[in-house]
Amino acid sequence: MPQKKGKYTFELMTTPAVLGYAAVVGKKEGEGPYGKYYDQCHNDTTLGESSWEKAESRMQNEAVNIALRKSNLKNTDIDCIFAGDLLNQCISSTFGLKSLDIPFLGQFGACSTMAQTLGIASLFVESGAAVRAAAVTSSHFCSAERQYRFPLEYGGQRTPTAQWTATAAGCVLLGKRQDNPGAKIGLRAVTFGRIADFGIKDANNMGAAMAPAAAQTLMDFFKDSESSPQEFDLILTGDLGFIGSELLEEILGKEGIDIKPVHNDCGMMIYDREKQDVHAGGSGCGCSAAILCSAILQQMEQGQLHNVLFVGTGALMSPTSSQQGESIPSVAHLVYLTAT
Repeated sequence: MPQKKGKYTFELMTTPAVLGYAAVVGKKEGEGPYGKYYDQCHNDTTLGESSWEKAESRMQNEAVNIALRKSNLKNTDIDCIFAGDLLNQCISSTFGLKSLDIPFLGQFGACSTMAQTLGIASLFVESGAAVRAAAVTSSHFCSAERQYRFPLEYGGQRTPTAQWTATAAGCVLLGKRQDNPGAKIGLRAVTFGRIADFGIKDANNMGAAMAPAAAQTLMDFFKDSESSPQEFDLILTGDLGFIGSELLEEILGKEGIDIKPVHNDCGMMIYDREKQDVHAGGSGCGCSAAILCSAILQQMEQGQLHNVLFVGTGALMSPTSSQQGESIPSVAHLVYLTAT
């Protein structure tokens, strides 16, 4: 059973095992620095579908099915699936996963959804509520722009602080450690974040809006676990981008916590900022999902990384709140992954 560690952290005593994972991305993401790590790279933003929203749903479905195939599992082997996305009522997830006929628990954590679904799935497996569970999320540049900002046809100029919503999906399958002794990656702890709101209202500066939440969650974890950044090979945030990452390191530095030697951010990794026009980096649920469910987990399996903190960050805004002039609350959830 999970044990409460400190005030905000759950220690996973059985270390639920990663059974499989997959990442599916679009053309721009496939052309980025981590293109060789993804399971599927599409060359058409519609994936042959009649809308961008249907294309995003298809990416989620593909990510789950690829993860199942790689794990030699069937959809009937999964007890529950936790999924979410950026679109209203999480339609990418519901329409993308309905054909799998798996008990579905929809989630909304904005760009923190990969960490949120993975954390909840691990607690279900740890507690015995599920033998196997899936965590999945996605985003699509075109569907997100249509909902949150301007129609693409508008041709609006993007500010230097803006980030590029990734067209991507990722999935992780979890199972009981005792049933999968050969699994190389497990989950050691989860810290669910508190809402942070520093009054930022600029929807084109998500990194700055989310950085305080990431700092808060990391400080909570370090205090609860009585650990320090130097004990980890990688502290991976997502998706703060260039501006948010610098701000995070500055906030923690003022608290005497130096994460610079081991910190990286999915928003800075997924694209080449020198060659690809993404301004401050990548964002979207699929950004951190694609990086985690490809290069990071592969490197852990290969023994290149052993102890990783994955901190998903999300801006909890909506078109309605932004249009009404509200600030952008944010949240960050942390998952501690370890490789044997």
